[in-house]
Amino acid sequence: MTNLIKQILDDLLSPLLADFKECPIWIKWAAIVLTCAATIPLSLIFRARTTYSEKPRIHFIQNMDNQPKYVSQEANALFLDGRVMRPMVEGTVSQSQMTGDTHTFMGLVDGAWADTYPASVTVNKDFVLRGQGRFNIYCSPCHGKGGFGDGVVHHRAQRLVETGVNGTTWVAPKNLHEEAVAEQPKGQVFNTITNGIRTMGAYGSQITVEDRWAIVAYIEALQISQNADPTDVEGSDTLPRVDASNEGSNK
Repeated sequence: MTNLIKQILDDLLSPLLADFKECPIWIKWAAIVLTCAATIPLSLIFRARTTYSEKPRIHFIQNMDNQPKYVSQEANALFLDGRVMRPMVEGTVSQSQMTGDTHTFMGLVDGAWADTYPASVTVNKDFVLRGQGRFNIYCSPCHGKGGFGDGVVHHRAQRLVETGVNGTTWVAPKNLHEEAVAEQPKGQVFNTITNGIRTMGAYGSQITVEDRWAIVAYIEALQISQNADPTDVEGSDTLPRVDASNEGSNK
């Protein structure tokens, strides 16, 4: 077998070596130099992959990733007080024009949580459906589609805790149908969505004011659905009812 392989290599390489010997000397040296040079990039790549360096990696396309800037609490000699974080300018009005309208933007009426919707929003079917869409996007991953605190994030976290992959504790999302939550005024729910609470993050920067109120309306619809009064439905007295003493039969 070894002799066969040697014979094959000789048959393949012998003509190439014979032609190479006939080449001018400068072509031979050029081929040797190019062959050696071709190994340099591979060597550099291998070295970069197997060694550590304190120098920053080569970054050809910056995309504004590295730029001179100030960070929080840093000093800045440009200002007389030496602070880079500038205080608010007295008399500044926000772009959202929250001029005393604490009901719409904070959920407060006379310093207390509002139990009504702001006059700037109209609660109708389209408004509640809008809230359902925003709820499913931002809230349901933790609280679940039905608001019972059983979203996919919760189930995933539970599995990680049980397997010891991600710590040993997990604070479950609130069940929005609990009495403590269901009894909260609308303004308090709006504030929770805006600023977050405990381990829940704030969504004020991601969800518009109107959409936050729409979510409040949809949460209220979810809560009502679990304790609905049949008399609130027009014509409910004509609908068939299930006999509690003999489930499965209608009366």
